[in-house]
Amino acid sequence: MRSKLFVPCSRPEFFAKALASDADALSFDLEDSVPDGDKAAARARLVEWLRSDAVLSSAKRMIVRINALESPFFADDLAALAGLRVDCVNLPKAGSPAAVRMVAVQMESAGIAAGLLVNIETPRGISQGAGIAGAHPRVIGLQVGLNDLFASLGVDRHDLRHVHAALWSIRLAAGEHGRLAFDGAWPDLAADDGFRAEAELARSLGYPGKSCIHPRQVAIANEVFDRGGDVARARRLLEAAAEAGTRGHGAFLFDGAMADAPAVAAARDTLRRAGEA
Repeated sequence: MRSKLFVPCSRPEFFAKALASDADALSFDLEDSVPDGDKAAARARLVEWLRSDAVLSSAKRMIVRINALESPFFADDLAALAGLRVDCVNLPKAGSPAAVRMVAVQMESAGIAAGLLVNIETPRGISQGAGIAGAHPRVIGLQVGLNDLFASLGVDRHDLRHVHAALWSIRLAAGEHGRLAFDGAWPDLAADDGFRAEAELARSLGYPGKSCIHPRQVAIANEVFDRGGDVARARRLLEAAAEAGTRGHGAFLFDGAMADAPAVAAARDTLRRAGEA
């Protein structure tokens, strides 16, 4: 998912436009973008849309951000997803591994086969990140939520030093259990350079993609997180490793640098993330 486009469920006129975009994944939002008084109606609109032929025939990944476990809307959100074409449930404001396990169990009871993408957007979420990532096999990764996290702490969102610290912490937490970490949204639509800077930072830390709040950001995300060159290099490295192995060499020269077991493991991981292994 190089690009994950947020779609507010309070704006059904955006559904078809989002589906026609170049985003790899669509994240339908029942949480922050929907006023409390419109939650039920937004949920009903989403259910109708996810049952449509347009969605069922689409190759895009479908994600639904439900309301938090502690909210009065959580149970109805989860129940509504049973039997629908949903690839991933996005859980906001998770603060503990126990909460994540509780949600995963309820998903199983409801017959929801989707994965679980868990938002890390509170100081407690940061401190519990590794435990959350490994809380249940359904967890596919951690989703960065810098707006909520930084606002609660008075941290300057535009300072990349602070962004790096948060992204690095969440990436390590996800990596401890072999999960992916997905970058969050950039809120300033008038500053594409800020979006690109965060995206390039996230890519350098091993993030596979970034959230988008407008279709104009999708093209930037797809460009920054295009891994075609990485995949081709990984294939060549594994071929070189196999050749070195026939000679009994565990370390070998590749593109002018020494490569060994960690480089081989990284190449295999690159292909795995690209769906080739």
